[in-house]
Amino acid sequence: MFYGGAAGGGKSVALLMAALQYVMLPGYAALLLRKSYTDLSLPGALMDSAKEWLAGTDAKWSDRDKTWTFPSGATLTFGYLETDMDKYRYQSTEFQFVGYDELTQFDEDQYLYLLSRMRRSGDNPVPLRMRSASNPGNIGHGWVKDRFIAPVEIDPERAYVPASLADNPYLSRDEYADNLRLLDAVTQAQLLNGDWDIQAGGNLLKPQWWRILDAWNRAGRSVRYWDLAATKDGDWTAGARVAVHEGQYSVIDIQHIRATPLEVEHLVRQTAQLDGPSIPIWIEQEPGSSGVNTISHYQRNVLPGYAVYADRVTGSKVERAGPLSSAAQAGNVGLVKGAWTRAFIDEASLFPDGAHDDMVDAVSGALGKLAVSDSSRFSIGRVGKVRG
Repeated sequence: MFYGGAAGGGKSVALLMAALQYVMLPGYAALLLRKSYTDLSLPGALMDSAKEWLAGTDAKWSDRDKTWTFPSGATLTFGYLETDMDKYRYQSTEFQFVGYDELTQFDEDQYLYLLSRMRRSGDNPVPLRMRSASNPGNIGHGWVKDRFIAPVEIDPERAYVPASLADNPYLSRDEYADNLRLLDAVTQAQLLNGDWDIQAGGNLLKPQWWRILDAWNRAGRSVRYWDLAATKDGDWTAGARVAVHEGQYSVIDIQHIRATPLEVEHLVRQTAQLDGPSIPIWIEQEPGSSGVNTISHYQRNVLPGYAVYADRVTGSKVERAGPLSSAAQAGNVGLVKGAWTRAFIDEASLFPDGAHDDMVDAVSGALGKLAVSDSSRFSIGRVGKVRG
C-alpha cells in the first residue's frame, strides 16, 4: 500500500502508527526506512517521533541497534538504504512490516529487495505488510508512479491512497499552504496538490532518447568517471562506467552514494577492483589546491596501481552535457539495464533544473573522455600513415 501526494497529510505519522500496530504480539518485527541515517534523525522525523511517543512506556530503546524492544519481545527497527549495497544489511533478517518514508528517494530495486525479507512462521497471526509514503518528485518519481498511481495493469494486491493537506486536522493548514505557494510552480503543484503528472523538465536529455540494452559490446573501450561530493549531507557522489564501440556509447554501470569521504573512498576502491586495472579512472578535479590534493590522495592512497587521471573541467554543466545530449538524441547512447537505470533517466529528464545532476555529470564526463580519445587516436593514425 502506498499513501502519497500532497505534503502535510501526515504520511510519516501514518507509517509509524502502522509499524506499532502489532507490538503486543511476540515475534513481531517491524522496519522503518529512510534514504539516509541523517533523514531518520532529523528533529520531528521518524525516530524523534517514536521517542516522543514511547518515552515513559515499558518499551526499551537501543541506540546501538536503533531498535525499540517491547515487553512482548516485538521490535521496531529504524534503518536506511543510502546505497544499493545497503540492502544487504538486511539479508539475514525477517520482518512482518516494512515501511518506506519518502519512497521516491529510493530505487525500485531497493524496494523490491526488501519484499524478500518479509516472512513469518506458520502460526504467526500477523499479516505481512509493505507500506510506503511519499510526495511526488525526486529520482524515484517515475517508477513509483508506474507501480502505484498509474500502473499499466491493475494489481489487486497493491493499493494507492491519495494524501491531501485536508487529511491532517492537527496542522495549521492555511499557514502551511501559504508557505508552499512560495515555491516554484512545479514543486507547488506536487506538494500542495499532490500532482503526479507534473514534473520540471529540461529539453537536453529527454526520456525517449535512451536505448535500453540487455548487454554491451565488450569489443569497445570503456572508462570510469567519478564526480565526487565533498560531504555526506551535500550532493551525491556518482561514478559512471561508459563504453564506446564504432560510435555507439553504452552506459554500463553507475554507482551513486551520499556518504562520508571515507565511505566514498571505500566505494571507489571496490568499484575499481570490480572494473579491473585495465579500465582508466577519471576524477573531476575541483578548483584550487584542495582539488589537486584530493586527486593526489586518490592516486597515492585510494587507488594505487590504477590509472587515475584528473579532469580539470571548464564550462558549465550544461555545456559539458552537450555532447551527451547530441549523442542521445541521435540514438547513439544505450543504458544497460540495472538498478540505477530508471533513477538515471528520471534525473536526466529534469536536467538541468532538477534537484540533482551528479549522475548526468559523471556520464557526461565519461563520454567526453571517450570522444576525445577517439579523436586523438584518429589524428595520430592519420599522421603516422602520412609519415610512413
